[in-house]
Amino acid sequence: MIVVDTNIIAALFLDGRFTAAAKALLKRDPEWCTEPFALIEFGNVLATYERAGLASRADAKHYLSAAEMFLAPHLHSVKRDAALDLAFVHRTTLYDAHFLAVAAARNTRLITEDSRLRAAAPRLTLSLDDALRA
Repeated sequence: MIVVDTNIIAALFLDGRFTAAAKALLKRDPEWCTEPFALIEFGNVLATYERAGLASRADAKHYLSAAEMFLAPHLHSVKRDAALDLAFVHRTTLYDAHFLAVAAARNTRLITEDSRLRAAAPRLTLSLDDALRA
């Protein structure tokens, strides 16, 4: 089981420069774990895509539903105070710290393409490429 950030989830469902790598990661490990907040963030990405004309409303709803079905068995809620402590330590947003807290709780690393988050918490994070090489 791996822990992923919203940008990895988005890459799996929306064609982009990380899509091939996200699909390779899925093939390698089909059990993805994340914080439930990821579905809200992914919904925001989809709303942005719809407003920009990059996805229809029907497609956005389909992608969100598919992501929820895929992720639901392995959603991992963390205590907000634990996430806040990580936000303090790593000087990140509380949003990002929730994902770090899932990785810490699972004794693994968060796979993310957020370079700022990786720089802030290198011991708790991996890039998609590094995860595929591991």
